[in-house]
Amino acid sequence: MKNPLQKILASKYGWLLLLIILFGINFLASAFHSRLDLTREKRYTLSNPTKEVLNGLEDDLQIDVFLKGDFPSGFRKLANSTDEFLQLLKDRNGAKIHYEFISPQDEIPGANGVKYQDTLVAMGASPINLTVQVKAGQEQKFVFPVALVKYKGEQRLINLYSGGSRIISQVEINNAEALLEYNFLKIIDELIHPERPVVGYATGNGEPDLKGFDTYDLQQIVRQRYDFYTFNLTAQKIIPDQFNVFIIVKPSLQFTEEEKLKIDQYIMRGGHVLFFIDRLYAENDSLKFKPQTVAYDRDLNLTDILFRYGVRINPSLIMDLQCDFLSLVVGGTQENPQKEFLPWNYYPVFQSKNDHIINKNIGLVTGKFVNSLDTIQENNVRKTILLSSSPNSRIISTPALISLNENKIAPQDEKFRADNIPAAVLLEGKFTSFYKNRVGKITMDSLNKEGTPFKEESVNNAKIIVVGDGDMVLNEIIVNEGQSPMPLPMGWNRNAYQEYAEKTENARFFIPFANRNFLMNCLEYFTNKPGIIETGNKEIVLRLLNTEKVKKQKTTWQFINIALPVLLVIFFGFVYQQTRKRKYAA
Repeated sequence: MKNPLQKILASKYGWLLLLIILFGINFLASAFHSRLDLTREKRYTLSNPTKEVLNGLEDDLQIDVFLKGDFPSGFRKLANSTDEFLQLLKDRNGAKIHYEFISPQDEIPGANGVKYQDTLVAMGASPINLTVQVKAGQEQKFVFPVALVKYKGEQRLINLYSGGSRIISQVEINNAEALLEYNFLKIIDELIHPERPVVGYATGNGEPDLKGFDTYDLQQIVRQRYDFYTFNLTAQKIIPDQFNVFIIVKPSLQFTEEEKLKIDQYIMRGGHVLFFIDRLYAENDSLKFKPQTVAYDRDLNLTDILFRYGVRINPSLIMDLQCDFLSLVVGGTQENPQKEFLPWNYYPVFQSKNDHIINKNIGLVTGKFVNSLDTIQENNVRKTILLSSSPNSRIISTPALISLNENKIAPQDEKFRADNIPAAVLLEGKFTSFYKNRVGKITMDSLNKEGTPFKEESVNNAKIIVVGDGDMVLNEIIVNEGQSPMPLPMGWNRNAYQEYAEKTENARFFIPFANRNFLMNCLEYFTNKPGIIETGNKEIVLRLLNTEKVKKQKTTWQFINIALPVLLVIFFGFVYQQTRKRKYAA
């Protein structure tokens, strides 16, 4: 008696019906599929904030990833990880999300020979110069580990890998993969909710003027995502609560108690402040006229208030063997001096510790004459070191004699034994006002009149970042005779850039330090939604094989993976044949 399937196949159109059924199953499988995420860190599972943002898409979202090409294994792995993540997004809202991988060397359709890489550089993308082995030999390629997200006529650039290294380590790949959801989520959320946070820039205490060339890059990158306004602490009464973040950059004049009270009460009302402070006066300009100078205290009158919040900027400088370079005269004549690039230990280079969303995988950050910091025990305030020195560093205290002759000879390495000297600290929590029990009735009445009554404690978990360097977010300037000054992006070394530009036509592809990324990560941490910030704390554990165990058990695992499957097939084939012989022999 035939079963139903046999009856269907035996009918006139049975095979046609079977093909239709198979086609339908394949179509449903391609249109609707899911995966079971068995990883401990849930790397293939989208967070609830991401799902909510994707559900809020009203129009098509186009994502162009510029990681298509013949790249080394590290960048291929990053491309594959990005592809897997974007597929997760598409699975969530396939009708609205579209993505494509594009080679940056391809020409833009209808753009008269303009390549994608030219547009990416103009948008601020920093490429990585690679030497790739091809059939004809070696070829120079510029890798752009970025993605371009487009929504409702707006577009944003996403850095998938913020470092500048040609070879990505497995740790860096893991960090980049862990940040994929955060990087895409924050940009998509910005495009869906285009309301721009407001950033205030302090003036009145000798801060660099926004009309000057040294703040050009600061303004450019901040104004891309934020409304940016100046605020004169001396002339204006109250720091507006409309400022989501208030930045104080390299003041040179002393703060009065009235000005400090304005900062204090802004923090108590829930404001976030970003301090970039040079406590000591130490500038390279002083070394142009004489071979040595003395670093001295600016006396800004900020030590007491910062101490109350939980941090102290020390009257000392960090010297580090991991540092940037400076062009120094080492010989020759006055008319024809001989110059060399030598390590300048007063320009420390800070490597990311990857222990916080702000510094995770951002690359190297450089500073100039950086002051060391100390954290102070303060209840209800959590402290995170964002930037710190290498294991080969030291501290020199005031009065500090800075001499150009120091680096004309090899530094005495035995003096550079300090490790992890703090240079930037994040403070979070419930702050107590520095002026608690210190404010008179006249000041109280004045604050009440302005509609901002005095608060003894912060109303919520406020955030403060203190950086012991004011130059970190300022840019250098190239001045050529007969030409207008050319501001460089922050983090670019003027001397190194000019040297690079003279030797190559690709000066526009010069790789800067990650000062831009550090500043923007600080602002994003202050202004992003808590749910989005939490996605940046995802960790992907790097589980490496035990190389010693692999060597010892090499033969065993070769047998299990190669010989055992063959033997099993032969065994089951023999059993099957014997079973058939006995069955039909009977």
